[in-house]
Amino acid sequence: MLKNISSFQNPLIKKVLLLQEKAKERKKSSLFIIEGKREIKLALKGGYKINTLLFCSDIISENDVSNFLNTDVNNLIKISIEVYKKIAYRTSTEGIIAISESKDLALSNLKLKDHNQLILVAEAPEKPGNIGAILRTADAANVDAVIIANPKTDLYNPNIIRSSIGCVFTNTIALGNTSEIITFLKNKNISIYSAILQESDVYYTCNFKESTAIVVGTESTGLSSQWRDESKKNIHIPMQGEIDSMNVSVAAGILLFEVKKQRNFN
Repeated sequence: MLKNISSFQNPLIKKVLLLQEKAKERKKSSLFIIEGKREIKLALKGGYKINTLLFCSDIISENDVSNFLNTDVNNLIKISIEVYKKIAYRTSTEGIIAISESKDLALSNLKLKDHNQLILVAEAPEKPGNIGAILRTADAANVDAVIIANPKTDLYNPNIIRSSIGCVFTNTIALGNTSEIITFLKNKNISIYSAILQESDVYYTCNFKESTAIVVGTESTGLSSQWRDESKKNIHIPMQGEIDSMNVSVAAGILLFEVKKQRNFN
């Protein structure tokens, strides 16, 4: 029999709110919240395990939920519209919220193809909106992996999932510190190209046809000195206006698509 929840005091509803609001709770339980059809579909396609699905029958029917999922979820729960409004994170909504198991994103778990990789490394991104935009850019360029160096924000933060429009699930992602990422890339014979303004070459003068890691930092502090010292080349995008930098996701897009152009978009 389908379970119904109509009380804000229900332990599961309290758990959902905690998972939305507290990175510590997400880490402790290895669970996080996904909201919306597109995002849930992309999570399933990306190999994430949904262990509980909550839906509001005032917005979406049980039959539509079953057809949408096209897979079995052990714990399907109907919630009232009042409860749904309490726990829904987004203003535009589709009546469906999932509790998913997170993945271990340790760098040691990252598996790459044998040759000609394209990796995007982002050092210490902090703002969820920027991280989401970086992941959308990486998805558009079909990179082999996104590596976050010295992460400052939990990757399963609802704002990252929302701003990435689910690309947190479409990308292969790994986390690590700068030193171990540099060692990992060098052991894999992946050339490092760090986006740094000083003492650097214009990006389109470089040859990116072999395995490449494009490394970007934050707009406020840029990259740490380790990247400057360990790069095959430091690169920059020539600025033609009054400012000397641009949004990190925009810069990443320009650099990644130069690599794709040189490889004839393969």
